[in-house]
Amino acid sequence: MTKLKLGLALTGSYCSFSKLEAVLPRLCEEFDVVPIFSENAQRDSRFGEAARWIELLERTSGHKAVTSIAEAEPLGPKGLMDVLAIVPCTGNTLAKLSRGVTDTAVTMAAKGHLRNGKPVVIGVSTNDGLGASAENIGRLLVRKNIYFVPFGQDDPAAKPLSLSCDYGRVAGAVNAAYEGKQLQPVLV
Repeated sequence: MTKLKLGLALTGSYCSFSKLEAVLPRLCEEFDVVPIFSENAQRDSRFGEAARWIELLERTSGHKAVTSIAEAEPLGPKGLMDVLAIVPCTGNTLAKLSRGVTDTAVTMAAKGHLRNGKPVVIGVSTNDGLGASAENIGRLLVRKNIYFVPFGQDDPAAKPLSLSCDYGRVAGAVNAAYEGKQLQPVLV
């Protein structure tokens, strides 16, 4: 059986990369993963050097990372992915997706993918999910071909507005989205 081709797009929620790293072997075993990095995700942070994350995803997936708008543009027209998963997806990227802004490799990949009527899965990771980003989450929850990895508050006491997806459910969300279904429950 042929594996689903999964575009795995990372945005600048650097603190979440280690959570994705924990499930990356399973994702690469189950899917044919093509890594995509937003321009912000390609920057070093206090959580590590960007080159390490790019090398890890390239080595684990066996594919060169897509790192620019020019490289991401053909993904949609050529139908190179079955599902696009944006995990982690920052509040900034949520806002861009909800308003149709295409100014990064990740938003370009999403635009092209949605143009083909294919599913985009969002793994929320934002400190303002119940604040400024709530409106954008709401707009995307009702959009055709947009699906979410189940998410909830990750630290209600210290960060009461923060939301994060359940990284252990990324594969399930991708499979459900491919079948045109939202993995339930959305809120965990």
